[in-house]
Amino acid sequence: MTVEEARAQLEEFRVLIDDVDRRIVALLNERTQVVENIGRVKRQAHLPIYEPRREDQVFANITGCNHGPLTPEAVRRIFERIIDEMRTIQKLRIIETISDGDQ
Repeated sequence: MTVEEARAQLEEFRVLIDDVDRRIVALLNERTQVVENIGRVKRQAHLPIYEPRREDQVFANITGCNHGPLTPEAVRRIFERIIDEMRTIQKLRIIETISDGDQ
């Protein structure tokens, strides 16, 4: 393979990666909308944001459907970060709701 062929192939792969990244962002935003709905229900029912058992269920679900090449540990680490960000969003929404006087 020549350098020019390699560069052309890399550019094709980068276009694919850019498309995948956009789809990931769209899915993360979709997930965030669901999390906001969950937060609303929890707030109305005075339930805690953090539910360790539910997180364990999420981890079991995502590692169970993972067929690689990501390892189960890698998938779990990625979702730990996603869940942490989602929890932060729920907390921010609670603060916004309190400051708006809409408990």
